[in-house]
Amino acid sequence: MTEATVQNDSSPKPNVGRASTIMGLSLFLSRVLGILRDVIMGAQFGRNATTDAYTLAFMIPDLLFFLIAGGALSSAFIPVFSEYLHTDRRKEAWHIFSSVATIMSTALIALILLVFAFTPQLISAIIDHKQEANYALIAQISRILLPAQYAFFIGGLMVGTLYAHQRFSIPGLGPNIYNIGIIFGAIVISHFVHPGIMGMAIGAVSGAFLGNLIIPFFAMRKLGGEIKVKFDFQHPGVKKVFVLMAPVIFGLSLPGVFPIIMRSLASRYPDGIITSIDFANKLMQAPLGIFGQSFAIAIFPALAQFYAQKRMDLFRSQVEKSIRTVLFITIPLAVFMAIAAPDISGVLYSWGKSKTSSQEGIVVSLQLFCLGIPAWCLHPILMRGYFSIQQTLKPVIVGTVTTGVFVLLCSLLQASPLQWRGLSLASSLAAIMMCIYMLFSLSKDVGGLDLKSIAKGLDGTAIATLGLTIAALIPAFLVPTGNVLLSVLRLALIAGFGSVAFTVIARKQKLEEITVIDRAMNKVQKLLPK
Repeated sequence: MTEATVQNDSSPKPNVGRASTIMGLSLFLSRVLGILRDVIMGAQFGRNATTDAYTLAFMIPDLLFFLIAGGALSSAFIPVFSEYLHTDRRKEAWHIFSSVATIMSTALIALILLVFAFTPQLISAIIDHKQEANYALIAQISRILLPAQYAFFIGGLMVGTLYAHQRFSIPGLGPNIYNIGIIFGAIVISHFVHPGIMGMAIGAVSGAFLGNLIIPFFAMRKLGGEIKVKFDFQHPGVKKVFVLMAPVIFGLSLPGVFPIIMRSLASRYPDGIITSIDFANKLMQAPLGIFGQSFAIAIFPALAQFYAQKRMDLFRSQVEKSIRTVLFITIPLAVFMAIAAPDISGVLYSWGKSKTSSQEGIVVSLQLFCLGIPAWCLHPILMRGYFSIQQTLKPVIVGTVTTGVFVLLCSLLQASPLQWRGLSLASSLAAIMMCIYMLFSLSKDVGGLDLKSIAKGLDGTAIATLGLTIAALIPAFLVPTGNVLLSVLRLALIAGFGSVAFTVIARKQKLEEITVIDRAMNKVQKLLPK
């Protein structure tokens, strides 16, 4: 680190609470729209070979995104850009942005064209031959979706720039506009294309470019930076971005590929299983997006700034607080979702053409996914902890090993009576093992997190969650099932009984994290009419 990276007291302290609130609300809306998107898809097209083909078509674009755009660029760029921005080298920070954007745009366009040309061959290599009759449709939809990866990739760079300037509202629009595009495709565009499900792919591309590229571009221009076409490979900041980025690209095994692997392995099972597992996985990802990712996105610029200014005391305090808060929220939420899984599935996926389909695949998969919700929500926070201290190699090595363990668990559990159910369980077990290791490793690398404080908070949360479980099981056993209205009633009672029990017990223990509930209640009261 150069002399210019000494603490800059003139830099404003990041408002992590405000940022996490904005991102939490944005991601909450995104997850609601995402679930609505799946509900509409199920009602419009059912759960069958066609919807399986649509789900499988995302494998190649998603793999491209996770291996390059999802982890590498934004996670490597934000710490470097923040380092220059917050140490009075603003002009150089924008020079780095221009160079990285130009170089990666050129490389990504070439890569997308290459993948486009060989899409049929890639599909044949990674999807079970039971789906061979659908290969042409899968390839067609995959090719429609591929250009969206450019919007995600370069849009991620722009969003990272906005995050570094503590601007969170515009980035929060991206996922919502993307989901709205898919919904519009299902409801409107599907009537003008054949097969109709291709309308969802067209809507996805449209939403990706509008929400992730066009709107962030105009927002970024207002920051006053000078953006030009530059191929400067020699600038130290540009080199640093690519040095940090390289391990992520060549690690070939980020946890983000778990759903891709599950789709590939599930392609050997009867029609509809792929769609059911995918629906359940997206339900599991709702708390991941709302709590895990929102906290991680909010704290990332702050952690990068603290590290650049050599304020490791603030760095550790922020990580500890985020870990305790996420565990306090997600452990009871995971238990609630597991208990209420039949009712959640019944309310959401019993409409239109989904009405006659079995709910077992969604319910069982969701219950097994719930085991891993707290770990998956911690994962983005721990990863941002590493990336903010500009360490990308270690978390990628951990991710690579974890993915190997995940594939091994999938093989073992699929060979058991669990069969396709083992895919969800393998995902949760692998996530738990990964987060335990990463927590202890990060603690060592940043000078020691207060693990006793985290453990104390975890113990208190576990006790309160036990009370939630007992209280929630009362209506789950007493209220009968049968139709959507009964499922809604059961959901309300399970949530009501469980949340009251959890809150009372948490208050009795005087857990620090209870302030999260207090702040939420205060905000709700302010919204209510007087």
